[in-house]
Amino acid sequence: MIKRRFVSPQIVQKIMNSILWASGILTIIILIIIIGYILINGLPVINLQFLTESPIEAGRAGGIAPMIVSSIYVTLTAIIVATPLGVGAAIYLAEYAAETSLIKVIRFTTQTLAAIPSIVYGLFGLAFFVVFCGLGFSLLSGGLVLALMALPTILYTAESSIKAVPESYREASLALGATKWQTIYKVVLPAAAPGIATGVILGMARALEEAAAVMFVVGSATDMPYTIFDPGRPLPLHLYLLAVEGISLKNAYGTAAVLVILVLLITITTNILIEKHREKMMGR
Repeated sequence: MIKRRFVSPQIVQKIMNSILWASGILTIIILIIIIGYILINGLPVINLQFLTESPIEAGRAGGIAPMIVSSIYVTLTAIIVATPLGVGAAIYLAEYAAETSLIKVIRFTTQTLAAIPSIVYGLFGLAFFVVFCGLGFSLLSGGLVLALMALPTILYTAESSIKAVPESYREASLALGATKWQTIYKVVLPAAAPGIATGVILGMARALEEAAAVMFVVGSATDMPYTIFDPGRPLPLHLYLLAVEGISLKNAYGTAAVLVILVLLITITTNILIEKHREKMMGR
């Protein structure tokens, strides 16, 4: 009779831990290589003139000041529109809604929105916001398109964070005489704030780095935009045009470096604020 040899659970655990550690380290190395390559080629281009001047000859020379302002406009517009909608829908789904057919449809459509390619959002924005709504080629149209893209991420993250709040928090608040809305507003939302903020960061990062979605709706103007109703050219779109059309590879690297630095600054700053809020909630 042949005896079967089984690998011990301890050895399997060690092998899986090694694989997971190797995967994580490899991911970090790839990220460092990509960011390092961009910064090595882009940082020498960045100076005060590059950050404060307008582009010359479609970006062959000059700076990227209008692009930075355009990116700020579309990103803030997207977050201002998407955050109340996403958090409000998350509160309804997590605290009020029962598992009915309508709720299943809402969840399905949310998942579908998250899976739609960004260029489809751009074409929809062209047909609906630019033409049908009459907003024209503007930063407002671009911000609304990016709000649609960020909405599924914010909604899903906020709903998961609200559901993760212990039920004892709600029971204690209701036992003290608070209404359901007071419990949600004063207890649940503050406890879920770090997770909700994470979803907003992810939505903001996607809005800041998206080019295909705004390509057809912002107008691609290189002049300084003064309001969200003006056309503009956000940093990702400017980077795409510089690289694909071969206008200036040097300025393309500089634009990419500025974009990476902006995303890193937003992420690091928000994480610090989230950590401070978490420590405050824990009474430290």
